[in-house]
Amino acid sequence: MRLIFPRNPTLLTVGFALVAALLAMGALSVRAQAATEGHPVPTETIIVPPDKSIEPGTPDVPPDSSDQPMPGPVLSPGMPLPEIGYDPSKLPVPVARLRQQIIDAAATGDPEKLRPIIEADSEPPQLSFDDISDPIAFLKSSSGDEGGREILAILTEVLEAGYVHVGVGTKDDMYVWPYFAYYPVDKLTPRQMVELFKLVYAGDYEDMKTYGGYLYYRVGISPDGRWRFFISGQ
Repeated sequence: MRLIFPRNPTLLTVGFALVAALLAMGALSVRAQAATEGHPVPTETIIVPPDKSIEPGTPDVPPDSSDQPMPGPVLSPGMPLPEIGYDPSKLPVPVARLRQQIIDAAATGDPEKLRPIIEADSEPPQLSFDDISDPIAFLKSSSGDEGGREILAILTEVLEAGYVHVGVGTKDDMYVWPYFAYYPVDKLTPRQMVELFKLVYAGDYEDMKTYGGYLYYRVGISPDGRWRFFISGQ
């Protein structure tokens, strides 16, 4: 059979489509006959090309965490920058007392020293977005060393950084360390950058600029001296 295609591009496209359809129908007929006669039917693997709209190296978008939001209030765009505090003596007495208890316990190098502090409240601090059975075991597992000393050092460094008082007058009223948790990372001064690099590396800072906020560990204590959370925003 001889096929003659017109020069018109539209008709040419239609012609190719017709031929493809005829060939496909013929292939299906052959396969159906082979299956009826008990012969194996050859299979064909179709590889779907990747979506070109997604550029390589694009950072993963965090999953929808509407059911598990980052603890504490959120600094919305347009809000004035929070006042940063550095003097622990200006904290409410319950807050200052709990902060020092945590630092003293961490300084022992024994994560178990945090257990009495954690269990002192009927509602323990949030340490993860997932359910955990043993807070101390979880802290050890989050540490880079088997003894959990690294996580104790991080906890201490965070509590020794500057802090902010956020959510004043709301159910989320609390003092948060470090202040970077509620401070735009793209508005940090050179001095504040030095403070940030005491906690994270320069590469982490670049990730934070891409993400749009601080991603490392933070601690929250309510004005009445309740430990609300010690959690990483990563």
